[in-house]
Amino acid sequence: MTILLQISDTHFGTEKLPVVEALAALSLQQRPDLVVLSGDITQRARPGQFRDARSFVDRLAAPVLAIPGNHDIPLFDLIARIFHPYARHCTAFGDELEPVHSSRDLLVVCVNTTRWYRHTNGEVSTEQTERVAGYLAGASPEQLRVVVVHQPFAVRRAEDVHDRLRGYATALRRWAAAGGDLVMGGHIHLPYVIALPDPVRPMWAVQAGTAVSSRVRGGIPNSVNLVRWGSGISEGRCLIERWDYADNCKAFSPVMVTEVKPGGMTD
Repeated sequence: MTILLQISDTHFGTEKLPVVEALAALSLQQRPDLVVLSGDITQRARPGQFRDARSFVDRLAAPVLAIPGNHDIPLFDLIARIFHPYARHCTAFGDELEPVHSSRDLLVVCVNTTRWYRHTNGEVSTEQTERVAGYLAGASPEQLRVVVVHQPFAVRRAEDVHDRLRGYATALRRWAAAGGDLVMGGHIHLPYVIALPDPVRPMWAVQAGTAVSSRVRGGIPNSVNLVRWGSGISEGRCLIERWDYADNCKAFSPVMVTEVKPGGMTD
């Protein structure tokens, strides 16, 4: 079985230490094969915040793919924002802003949807859409095919529509046709799984809440996602588990499981 842990919107600089400790414990307990950080790793892209984030990630004992969110670009340092927007992110997490992971059971393709000239909104370009489609089309039948972005592909609330990723509709058509299964995102701090309707092949948006930050929304506590795929799971299906933090036990525990099958969904 392959286990993927999705962590999003940690916003280091606003982290809650008991939650940080609980998430590190969860990772050591579950032993994920891969950890994905889907953006907004820091609150204000300050060097100390990136150092704290890197120190936390090093405790997870798993390979990590990290993409920047809009908060990971300096906001008040205009020279850095314009000329070196990702320098601090790269110092902490490496020069590759769109990393790719490929193993026997799993293909994960990351997309940098931030732009230095946008404050919060993100976009996916034609070039990025085609690059990802190429990876998806080349995947093996055994691989679960996952794309990671920061801003959401799909939203549930009318007030979140303005946060939806620019270019998502074109990307959805291409990635579905190329065989994509999941699109992981964050940004709005609300966890859910939504089927993305497409005439070619269904995909699912997997949104994560804020993992360790005090910036929770909608009455939902800190949360992360665990995805299980491969041996030990019903053939052709993956499990998407939402794990929430509980103050009373100071630990993360599973609260919801969605079973997904490429080409269809069951609860």
